[in-house]
Amino acid sequence: MTESREFCPNCGNTIEVDITERDYPASASTQDRKLCDECYFDRFDLVSAPERVEVRVCAQCGAVFRGRRWVDIGAQDYTDIAIEEVSEALAVHVDTRDVSWQVEPEQIDQNTIRMHCYFSGVVRGTLVEEELMVPVMLAKQTCTRCGRIAGDYYASIVQLRGVDRVPTPEEEKRTKEIANEIVADMEATGDRNAFITEVDETQDGLNLKVSTNNIGKKISNKVIEEFGGNFTDSETLVTEDEDGNEVYRVTYAIRLPPFTHGDIIDPDDEDGPVLVRSVQGNLKGIRITTGEQYESQFEDGDAPDAKKLGHIDDAEETTLVTVEDEHAVQVLDPETFQTKTIARPSYMDDDADMIPVFKSRSGLYVVPDE
Repeated sequence: MTESREFCPNCGNTIEVDITERDYPASASTQDRKLCDECYFDRFDLVSAPERVEVRVCAQCGAVFRGRRWVDIGAQDYTDIAIEEVSEALAVHVDTRDVSWQVEPEQIDQNTIRMHCYFSGVVRGTLVEEELMVPVMLAKQTCTRCGRIAGDYYASIVQLRGVDRVPTPEEEKRTKEIANEIVADMEATGDRNAFITEVDETQDGLNLKVSTNNIGKKISNKVIEEFGGNFTDSETLVTEDEDGNEVYRVTYAIRLPPFTHGDIIDPDDEDGPVLVRSVQGNLKGIRITTGEQYESQFEDGDAPDAKKLGHIDDAEETTLVTVEDEHAVQVLDPETFQTKTIARPSYMDDDADMIPVFKSRSGLYVVPDE
């Protein structure tokens, strides 16, 4: 065993140091290495901590301000956040080895949590323990997102309209669902700028005010993907930001096709009415006089030149009297109860006693059983 006799530079007492066993961290200062144990521990603090820790919390959504931004944490209370903030604020002396610690929170009131911290560690071969209390203050504020929502902020408007018609309740409902799904997906990735400011149902259709132009474009693309049609966008200069950059508000005008799934229309081709099956791209359906597939021409755009006769939901059950031949059947008129001979489409079930029929001014037709 090798020993060294030195003098403490603080008190002058002789120090006998076993330099083979005394193991200092590389970060320990030369002066601290030379102090006797009594002087060393007189100036030694196992843990350094701030007098208090302040946590900025949004009073509306519960987000916590960390670094330079607000973060959604989804916590029911802020005890865990207080523990994290205090843990980051504490510093253990570099000479300490085998450190162990625990924290016991004490809720004083709605905005104050006392953190009782217990530490232990080995310094110069001696077990050192320390206890301290750090108050955590919850500062209730309003985050940027909630401030914008409260101020009815929006950057984009989505207008849902139909060509020569008003959007159906189903189309409006689904458009709202699409908007909520898109915002939820963006929030899930940490985008706190994603929200819906206002939903307004008007006589002409639906208006959505959303927080970013990107959301407005995503909603518009998804709506026409499901319902067909198209949309246009137009910019309006509203202000300048703090850097002098122009800020524009974008309006996305969605135009749904004139016909929807389930409509029964009469194209201007003299081949009989069509039950609409799809309006995505060019209109597709089925002839209710023959059962043949129908598809409008590319040059027709969203829909062919046609007159709407009604909807498949207007169909009624009636009695199938007899099948005359491969092209005609006899049924009872659901209004007059008179026997009528009408066209026999290929999809009709010849063995059925009752079949669905659709009646309009243009005639009586067998429709698919949907």
